[in-house]
Amino acid sequence: MTFNYSQEISNDYEKLLENEKRYDVIIYAGEDKNLKEIYAHSLVLCTRSQYFCAAFSNEWVKKKNGKFIFKKPNISPELFKIILRFIYCGKIDLTNLQGSEILKLLIAVDELNIQTLITCIQEYLIKNREEFLQQNLIEILQTVYQHEPFTYLLNYCLDNIKIIFDSDKFINLEAPLLEFLSKQDDLNLDEIEILDNLLKWGLARNPLISQDITRLNDEEIITIKKTLQNFIPLIGLYHLSLENLLCPLKKLLPKNLVNNFFKFIGFQHFAIFASWIDKKETLYYDVESMPYNFKLIYRSNIDDDTAEAFHKKCDNKGPTMMILKMRDSEQIIGGYNPLEWDSSGKKSTTDSFIFSFKDRTDLQTAQVGYSNGDPYSIACHPNIFGYNDLYCCDHGWVVSNPFSYPMLDGMPRGRLNIYGYEIFQVLENSKGKKFFDSLKI
Repeated sequence: MTFNYSQEISNDYEKLLENEKRYDVIIYAGEDKNLKEIYAHSLVLCTRSQYFCAAFSNEWVKKKNGKFIFKKPNISPELFKIILRFIYCGKIDLTNLQGSEILKLLIAVDELNIQTLITCIQEYLIKNREEFLQQNLIEILQTVYQHEPFTYLLNYCLDNIKIIFDSDKFINLEAPLLEFLSKQDDLNLDEIEILDNLLKWGLARNPLISQDITRLNDEEIITIKKTLQNFIPLIGLYHLSLENLLCPLKKLLPKNLVNNFFKFIGFQHFAIFASWIDKKETLYYDVESMPYNFKLIYRSNIDDDTAEAFHKKCDNKGPTMMILKMRDSEQIIGGYNPLEWDSSGKKSTTDSFIFSFKDRTDLQTAQVGYSNGDPYSIACHPNIFGYNDLYCCDHGWVVSNPFSYPMLDGMPRGRLNIYGYEIFQVLENSKGKKFFDSLKI
């Protein structure tokens, strides 16, 4: 029979910490008027903490009169005592600490490499101090960004990214953190909303120039362009092609971005795509009433043009629209996958389609063909429409003889010479928000 008296042992170690007998470690915690001496035992510290074990083993702590001397001016005595109590007896009580003190404690345990507490404290903050987190999201994001192990809090911030972007303190974010946010693929924000906030941030960084983007002179445009040059290519702007709507912004974008994005496809193309999704082949939605939003998630010209990169960006995203731009031509072709890409093989559906605009500037050249529902409607290795009707292989994109989809007039055959292709996640507009509304600044 086995008996367990771990609680008794824990209590005895707590008494050892409190009575301060036979200590051989002096820790100077805090600084100035808040400086205090805390006594501890090297054997306990070395046994329970990798940080202290490394310190004693490498002899990078000073020793005076037989005592090891640690100096931690950045950790308050109160917080250090909480940490030592955990090291000695495995106990920690956060209930009487303010949210800001708990955050400081988290930073301290990260410095001391106490992994158990790093996870514990993050979970406690999320479950028990949400009001503090909501009121200080910007400050918390800035803190967790600098500490790689704070993944729980980082994910919490990203889940509340709209609050961060809407905050008046957004303009105070440092450039590396803003670049990190701009690179995230799963931010639940419209691209134009991200762009709008980037502009506010850029203007705040240059307070001496006009804060009205419509009144920027050429010199001020160059200034803002330099400020934002690392961020603009990171967000999707392919569907913003009405130059009159974004005329002030167009001057701020890199020339190659303007040439490639603003003359690619327009609002009306997306309205037609939305109509085809709902099988309205003639009476199309108008831009303001269409029930879908299209979120750019992959672009071959900027993301790696590989099957691995495609599936990393596009798998498990639900319905998607694929658009290929032919080189040296005004033609665009593509297809709609109403299911999802997931590398699982063949799928049958009658809702998928392929399409062609022989001249993308002439909407009358639009053609669409729906799957006949055979087992080859969609294949996910890497991306195939039909029994090789339209597919991607190691040598590029190919259109073969029609099998699962009808033949479209003017659809090119054989190996395609494309400029690039993009994948848009198709999101139902369940909240009644109009596509056009999301593009207003």
